[in-house]
Amino acid sequence: MKRIFPLLIIFVVLMLAWLAAGSYLDWLWFSHLGFASVYQTVLTSSWAVGLGSFLFFAIFLFCNLLYVQKSILGMPNLVLRHLLMNTRFGDLLTPQRLRSVFLGLALPLAWLTTVPFRNAWLTVRLFTAGANTGVTEPIFNADVGFYLFRLPLWELIYQYLLLIFIVTLLVCGVLYLFIRPPQQLGLRTLFATRGQFHLSRLLAGTLLVRAGGYRLQMYRLVYAPDGVVFGAGYTDVHALLPAYWVMLLLAVVGAVILILNTKLKQSRLLTGSIVSIILASLVLNNLVPLAVQKFLVEPNEFVREEPYLQYNIDFTQQAYGLKKIEEREFPLNEALQYEELLANETTLDNIRLWDWRPLGQTFNQLQSLRQYYTFHDVDTDRYLINGEQRQVMLAAREMVTSQLAAPTWINMHLAYTHGYGAVASPVNEATGQRLPKLFLHDLPIKGESDLQVDVPQIYYGELTDNYIFTNTKTKEFDYPMGESNAVTSYDGEGGIPLGGPLRRLLFGLRFADYRILVSNELTAASRLHFKRNLAERLHELMPFLQYDEDPYLVVADGRLFWMIDAYTVSNRYPYAQPYSNINYIRNPVKVTVDAYHGTVHFYVFDADEPLLAAYSKIFPTAFTPAAEMPPALAEHVRYPETLFKLQSEVYATYHMDNSNVFYNKEDRWQVPQEKYGNEPIEVEPYYTILRLPAEAEAEFILMRPYTMYERDNMVAWLAARSDGEGYGQLVVYQFPKGELVYGPAQIEARIDQDTTISQQLALWNQQGSRVGRGNLLILPVNGTILYVEPIYLQAEQSELPELARVIVAYGDRVVMENTLEEALAAVFGLQLGDSEPDLPEKPPEPPETGGLPLPAASLETLIRQAAELYQEAEMALKAGSWAEYGRLQEELGRVLESLQEFSLQD
Repeated sequence: MKRIFPLLIIFVVLMLAWLAAGSYLDWLWFSHLGFASVYQTVLTSSWAVGLGSFLFFAIFLFCNLLYVQKSILGMPNLVLRHLLMNTRFGDLLTPQRLRSVFLGLALPLAWLTTVPFRNAWLTVRLFTAGANTGVTEPIFNADVGFYLFRLPLWELIYQYLLLIFIVTLLVCGVLYLFIRPPQQLGLRTLFATRGQFHLSRLLAGTLLVRAGGYRLQMYRLVYAPDGVVFGAGYTDVHALLPAYWVMLLLAVVGAVILILNTKLKQSRLLTGSIVSIILASLVLNNLVPLAVQKFLVEPNEFVREEPYLQYNIDFTQQAYGLKKIEEREFPLNEALQYEELLANETTLDNIRLWDWRPLGQTFNQLQSLRQYYTFHDVDTDRYLINGEQRQVMLAAREMVTSQLAAPTWINMHLAYTHGYGAVASPVNEATGQRLPKLFLHDLPIKGESDLQVDVPQIYYGELTDNYIFTNTKTKEFDYPMGESNAVTSYDGEGGIPLGGPLRRLLFGLRFADYRILVSNELTAASRLHFKRNLAERLHELMPFLQYDEDPYLVVADGRLFWMIDAYTVSNRYPYAQPYSNINYIRNPVKVTVDAYHGTVHFYVFDADEPLLAAYSKIFPTAFTPAAEMPPALAEHVRYPETLFKLQSEVYATYHMDNSNVFYNKEDRWQVPQEKYGNEPIEVEPYYTILRLPAEAEAEFILMRPYTMYERDNMVAWLAARSDGEGYGQLVVYQFPKGELVYGPAQIEARIDQDTTISQQLALWNQQGSRVGRGNLLILPVNGTILYVEPIYLQAEQSELPELARVIVAYGDRVVMENTLEEALAAVFGLQLGDSEPDLPEKPPEPPETGGLPLPAASLETLIRQAAELYQEAEMALKAGSWAEYGRLQEELGRVLESLQEFSLQD
């Protein structure tokens, strides 16, 4: 024992030093980002709640054990006492020794038991910071704020008190049984007189706590999951609620009887109180509600449940923000004229022909350029290009160090530190090789002046999972340049200075990496960047917010930023139907992360949201008003797809306001199916630039169609606005009842039934290629519906899909043509260029090479360039360099386009 004790002391000291070092480094990280107050608030609050719960439990248990001490010292079990006194445990039977034993028992037991309560600091802080919402639920007339902020703490206190009473009761009961076990014959009392007195009081306290639990269970009826709808129903209110009142009174009466038993000292009262409450609970909580449900509710369910159905409808709409949806009729026109279609130039120029999945494959094939670069995701946004609002697909070129050919410590942590630039393409344009036209491309980055990127390095992103050092003696790799590499040195604000030997030691311990201590490449001025992954970074800073899983890249003022939507969620909104384990959601915060500096800002777009208002009181310096967001970033705020998807799914059922219609599901909608690739999938929400009916200008919206439940005809579509003062507005457009509007599945069936189209698709599939069908886009234009579906073609040995054809459906016609312009003309029975109403003329764009204008060239020069590019492409193909082959093919296409223009001019 004497040898173990010093080792134990050393171990405890080292553990405390390790924890202190970790806390110090966390504080450095939070302070560097400007969130030191957040860290201090979280640390002090968690320690206060954790220590408070531990100390109260430890003191309570220790005091009860001291009360047992007298019974142990006067142990009536003489045989056991004699055995103990003649062993090494005999020394324990003294007051001083017993107090030490009790303290040694109470402290670790309390520490282990209160583990779940140490992370409950936010529940405590929300109790003090939360306010009323102004919305009152109808059963208990309590404000919704009570359920969001106050009820969680009362339930936590109840669980805590019940736990310490039960644990203390068990520990003390075992000790009393140990010192006076029941006799085999003539059993009259189970515990000693002192034990009956003590345990009666503990059990009385337990019953009083349980009485409080019955009161809390009454409030939890608004979350009842097993009725005709979520929330309290007829049986809950008329059977369970009275039962809880009866059980509450029985628990109080039982506690009083047990307190009286401290005088009566009858063991039968201990067991009798528990048995009577258990029996009453079985009858009142199970048999009575079952009888009420079977004999009163089910024979006339709607009449009994009608008010509760309406509560569920109203509170679900409120919880998911559906109350603000504006309902409008979509007036169907008899026919759309081709001239009217062409007048919607902005809409036509932004029809999304490139789906993000095949486009991601194409970007990785053509623009990764090296094995350690990858495009993780492709996002949709809008930019002003040459004075026109254009919808753009954008992806970041991130570094994946695990794919380095030589993954040495120097390469992974000092040299290959960042991704580089982005690739952007318009949603509706393709090159002569049917590949996407690029607004941003290549290394170093080239592109449109309106999308110019002056700082292309990406130190913080979706794939940046490792820690790195900058400002070291090792030059950082920037981007490849043929046989050599461009290098750079970090000149930003990100990262923590490495400093002197002590801080270097702490960082070495933190990352369990001895090379941080011994590397000569590191200096005091070197900066350590860690927690660079966006998800990890944000969850560390503000863990109480829920973040969108799809950050999107924004080009603003020549820099790269990430924008992430943050949500406040809860599962405690009364009567609201749960979806995905939550039943309340809002999007009051937009988060931006500088891809170069790593700085983070939380911009508040809805300061009145109840949960965010409470968080703002707890962390007053953590949030920034939306008005302070730079204008270049504010232009790219968009309605979040995750929130819209959830809202659209809930609205499919909860657009029904009438309880009778809702009960019978008479007007239930559903999200329709479409064929993507060759498999049916649910139509996902999609962004588009569209002029909404009765609106003057086209705008960036997010939309999703609806069909009738288990029917294929379309009945409505939901739109979320993202621009200007209209941001956040939700509008549902309903088609006139009784008129047929084709749904996505019906259009897909018509495509399959068209012999010309189906034969062509089948032929391609048989020639060593794979045909993929893109998203079917539903575009409301001038009171009619236009359907557009891109067709992609991909060789079986290739991962380079091409935009092969475009299908357009309108009215009773379905056509497939080479381009969107040709398909739009053909669906109206025209050929492009045949008739007066043609696409608006635009000045010819100069041919491009890597995004830069070609110089004026003679016919001979163009022919020579085409031949050279063809030969180089063949060599790249034989070498298996698919990225280089794709780039050369794109260059060849531009030269061939120039040749075509040259011949037309002649």
